[in-house]
Amino acid sequence: MKGTLLALVLTLLTLPVLAQPASDDEVNRVAARLYCPVCEYVPLDDCETAACRQWKAEIRHQLDAGQSPQAIIDDFVARFGQQVVGTPTDPTLRALALLTPWALALGALLPGALLLRRWARQRKTATPSQDALEAQDAQNDYRARVEADLHARR
Repeated sequence: MKGTLLALVLTLLTLPVLAQPASDDEVNRVAARLYCPVCEYVPLDDCETAACRQWKAEIRHQLDAGQSPQAIIDDFVARFGQQVVGTPTDPTLRALALLTPWALALGALLPGALLLRRWARQRKTATPSQDALEAQDAQNDYRARVEADLHARR
């Protein structure tokens, strides 16, 4: 009985020693996936505002409590919204955020390519303009007169 009690007391005394506080690297790994609530587009691990320091302290506290990094991020998203993460965690919103720029680029490039193709095709099949035909006729008339003059001088 005394041995069991002694083992229980020793176990309880060594638990705080075994539970090491979260390192700065662990906190920064989680903070790198979150964005500053005050500054736009600044990762939490790079920002030094008071709000970011508080969030990092909260991340450290949650890591010390044994929460996983993803659980901490999910907690921040639940409390502060999707803007705290770089890409949305909702699969539909994530797909929309990743595919929208590609769809817009394709939507702009495709009509442009079709328009260029149409212009090239029109240029190939275009008939000479009336001005070009008249200029060519005038050149042919001039040539004919010069040749007639040359024949006349011989």
